[in-house]
Amino acid sequence: MKSLAVVLEQPERLSLTTLPVDSPAAGDVVVETLWTGVSAGTERLLYTGQMPHFPGMGYPLVPGYETVGRVVDAGPDSRIPVGARVFVPGARCFGPVRGLHGGAASRLVTRGDRVVPVSESLGEKAVLLALAATALHALSGSTLEAGALIVGHGVLGRLMARLATLRGGEPPVVWETNANRRDGGTGYAVTTPEDDSRKSYPVVIDVSGDASALDLLVQRLAPGGEIVLAGFYDRVSFAFPPAFMREARFRVTAQWREGDLAEAARLVESGLLSLDGLITHRAPASSAPEAYPVAFGDPACLKMVLDWRTLA
Repeated sequence: MKSLAVVLEQPERLSLTTLPVDSPAAGDVVVETLWTGVSAGTERLLYTGQMPHFPGMGYPLVPGYETVGRVVDAGPDSRIPVGARVFVPGARCFGPVRGLHGGAASRLVTRGDRVVPVSESLGEKAVLLALAATALHALSGSTLEAGALIVGHGVLGRLMARLATLRGGEPPVVWETNANRRDGGTGYAVTTPEDDSRKSYPVVIDVSGDASALDLLVQRLAPGGEIVLAGFYDRVSFAFPPAFMREARFRVTAQWREGDLAEAARLVESGLLSLDGLITHRAPASSAPEAYPVAFGDPACLKMVLDWRTLA
């Protein structure tokens, strides 16, 4: 079995390459891909070569952890029926080519217990479930009733703001320095640091990944408040005296966990969490080498989706 996959051969060199796919085991499913999303966070760092080293890192690699497809074969222990529409949070099925995260390919093999069945009515928007689950995970440890500051109004920041408003209480405030991304705030305010004078946020959540702004965030924190680092950073530092005076707490949050993904899917399927307005760019999968730079370099691009159906 073979698959056409996006392969990052080295930083800033990307191709579409046919790769052999590992044979499925009894608990695996084979998924024909319909859509994949391009992550402007971790995938951008992989593309530019700025990703800090961690286990599993290296080139060549197949990126992608936002895949929606249809199950075309299922092992007897997979518990997933053939024909099911599923979300796939990446795969490791390309032998010596690293799957990090391995979802940007026309055909995938992965464990049945890793995929999440999704409604066909969601269409391409189902690729956003990983980011919704990540937003849910980042918010889960914080008390938001007295308001929160969210730094960054990309897809992850918008999902966090939408989830925060679902909890009730004081709506969050979102900072966004890019004028192209200040629209789309429904039920919450989007502003700039210069236009926001508040210095008593009980919770500040950074999804921008800009570690240089940490001193400013500490200055806006209420005494005993919490700063949540929900972006991806190489190294972080901050001036100690202001943090000391506020008895600031810092929390680092990683990606979603299994329960977060299931809960995010439930919120979306129930209509409580909207995924509308987050996908701004689309391209056929055959144009992936041209689409990835747009996803990373166009400030108007919130989410790029590759359509693999065009390969059929």
